[in-house]
Amino acid sequence: MTLIAIVGATGTGKSDFALDLAEAFGRVGRVAEVVNADAMQLYRGMDIGTAKLPPKARRGVPHHLLDVLDVAQEASVAAYQPDARAVIDEIVARDGVALLVGGSGLYVSSVIHDFRFPGTDAAIRARLEAELVELGPGLLHARLRGIDPETAASVDAQNGRRIVRALEVIELTGEPKAARLPDEPVAWREHRIVHLRSDRARLVERLDARVERMWRDGLVGEVEALVPQGLERGVTARKAIGYAQALAELHGRMSRDDAVAETQQLTRTYARRQVGWFRRYAHATTIDADDAVERGAELARQAALD
Repeated sequence: MTLIAIVGATGTGKSDFALDLAEAFGRVGRVAEVVNADAMQLYRGMDIGTAKLPPKARRGVPHHLLDVLDVAQEASVAAYQPDARAVIDEIVARDGVALLVGGSGLYVSSVIHDFRFPGTDAAIRARLEAELVELGPGLLHARLRGIDPETAASVDAQNGRRIVRALEVIELTGEPKAARLPDEPVAWREHRIVHLRSDRARLVERLDARVERMWRDGLVGEVEALVPQGLERGVTARKAIGYAQALAELHGRMSRDDAVAETQQLTRTYARRQVGWFRRYAHATTIDADDAVERGAELARQAALD
């Protein structure tokens, strides 16, 4: 086994589990390296709000595709896919194990499945973006729902960027299903999926505490330092959960209590969507987040025998 995807909702301990798994592989003579599949961890300087492991906490395990974008740049799964696959190919060529780790479901799926992204059309994109500004994401999402309910169900009704892209792809191809992953995807290369799960009540408790810790650890100060680097010009970064609320607090548009409460609510909603997304991985090995260390060592031993 040369590629293992470690997925799950935010707050289920994917990063720590990946390190435990890498160390377990080391004990059976295999070198494992982490490939980031969290869209927001691609950004330099976005550390506290993304729960990015600092270098000193990575236990000497190589990590790839962290801190590769400036906050003013746009993150896209179409650009991420070839970069991630190139890194994985390099790891495999070194006889290593690639651990694809993250909760951005589309990013993970774009790597492990043979999915080709349709092109773009600047004129169509500009027209749809103008409509987004004029009408708002709700009406565009309703339009998408009328054309392709399945795609609409997988896209956050407030995520204008994703809605515009889905409508653009449908208009370009004339095929509604072209804006979503195939129902029965073909694997890009042999892989295994580990899905970390947690009881909903325990997860909510951890997520709420994590948001409070982000503010105690200085998220607002982190955001303030990112503003001169172009955070507010960024199409993707400025809308990240926690960062948008910290920006609002920084500019006096929201109190700290309200910023924390809104971030907690949005994080819980996001985690619920992640759980729904990863249910589609029917053949995944499901592991309880509270029992991850022991199961990781077992998984490494099994993989060494494959």
